[in-house]
Amino acid sequence: MLNVKQINQAITLISKEKNISKEKLIEIIEAAIKTAYKKDYWNKDEEVNVKLDLENESLQVTVEKTLVSEVTNPALEISFEELWEDAEWFVEGDIIELDVTDEIQNDDNGESFGRIASQAARQVIIQKMWESEKEKIYELFEWKQWQIVSVKIDIVEWSKVVFDYMWNQIVLPKGEQVSRDNYVAWARFFLYVADVSKTETWAPRVILSRKRPELVTAIFAENVPEIGDWIINIDKVVRQAWVKTKILVSSNYDEVDPVGTLIGQKWMRVKSVMDELGWEKIDIIPNVADMREVIKKSLSPAEIIKVEVDDEVKSAIVYILPTQRAKAVWKNGLNVNLASKLTGYKISIEDVEME
Repeated sequence: MLNVKQINQAITLISKEKNISKEKLIEIIEAAIKTAYKKDYWNKDEEVNVKLDLENESLQVTVEKTLVSEVTNPALEISFEELWEDAEWFVEGDIIELDVTDEIQNDDNGESFGRIASQAARQVIIQKMWESEKEKIYELFEWKQWQIVSVKIDIVEWSKVVFDYMWNQIVLPKGEQVSRDNYVAWARFFLYVADVSKTETWAPRVILSRKRPELVTAIFAENVPEIGDWIINIDKVVRQAWVKTKILVSSNYDEVDPVGTLIGQKWMRVKSVMDELGWEKIDIIPNVADMREVIKKSLSPAEIIKVEVDDEVKSAIVYILPTQRAKAVWKNGLNVNLASKLTGYKISIEDVEME
C-alpha cells in the first residue's frame, strides 16, 4: 500500500531543502504513480489519471475507458453490462472514468504496487532534483562564459572538489583540475567559465576550469585595466598548468609597451597573476613583425645566437651555445614545445661552438 503520509513528509522536506515547489514535486510523483500502475497491472495502453491530495493525505487513481456495445480491447473499452444499473445514464462512445484506488490499495497487488510506485517516485524525484540543480547552475553562469569567478572551496573528497558560489555547490571536474593546486576547505580560487551551453536534448552544461590557458588571460584582464580598454592585446597564450605559461602580447599604441604594461611597476601585476597560479612561471613575449625576434624571445631565458626561419613550411632553426641548451629546451622539452605552440613554427635547436 502506498503511504501518502510519508510522501507528504518527503515532499515537504525536499521542497524546503532543494527549493523546488511542492506543486512541481506533486506532478512528478503523480506521473511516477501513473507509470507504476501501468507497469504493475500490465495495462500500458490505459488512460490513467492520478490525483495526490496532500492536504487530505489522500490518493485517487482512475482509468478512462470508452463505452462500447462489444469490447475488443479491455484496456481501453468497457461494455454496458459492466456498468450495471449505471448504464442507462450513458450512450455508446462516452468516456467512463473508473475509480480503481481501492482496488490497487487493497487487492493482492496493493503491496507490490505501493512498493513499485514508491520506488518510481523516488527515482523520478532524484532525477528531477538533479536536473533542477543543473538548470540552476546554468542560470547562475549563463552570462559569465569566458570570464572568471572567485569562489571558495566547500568540500574536498578525494579527487572531487566542490566550490561554493552564491550558496550553490559547483563541482570542478577532475580533468579541469591542476594537480599541484592546494585544494583545501575554505581556500579561494579563480575559476575560468569555459563553457555554458545546452546540449541537443537541452540538458544544461557548465564547465569550469583551473587548467585552461584562457584562465591566465582572464586573470591578467582583472589586474591590467589596459586590456579591458583595448590598449593592450593578449594575442595568444600557451600553458603547462602550474609549470610555465607563455604569452604573446601587442599594443594598439606605439608609445605603450605591452610587456612592461603586463609586468607592472616592480613586477606587481605579473606577480599577482603568478600568485593566483601557484607561482607558475610566465614568459611575456612582444608580438612583433619579425618572426625571428618572436621565436628568439619565446625561448627565454636561453640566450640565442641566431634564428633562421622558413615561412613557407613554418619551421625555424635556432642556434645556441651548448651551455644554453638546457635553458632553451628545459624539462622534458617543455620550453621549446611551448615556444613552438606559441609561434606556430616547428623549432629545431642547433649547438654552435664558438671559436
